Amino acid sequence: MNKKLLMIATGLVVTAALWLSVPSATGAPKERHPRIRSAIVSLEAAKKEMQDASHDFGGHRVAALASCDEAIKQLQEALKYDKN
Repeated sequence: MNKKLLMIATGLVVTAALWLSVPSATGAPKERHPRIRSAIVSLEAAKKEMQDASHDFGGHRVAALASCDEAIKQLQEALKYDKN
């Protein structure tokens, strides 16, 4: 049950991060996957915030941190396979 919950949480974290990410508007060449890269940055920031918090988020901090780690890993792996 715990593994299933972790997988669901990971999916939710990735989905939320992708929906909430906004690509930056700079004069640089167009980024191929700005929302995915932005999601990684957002997940890393959320992870830091949870690590630095003085409470355990109702007992969900450990699972949320693990979900962030897994989501970051999966997004980074996905980017490795983009060959276009």
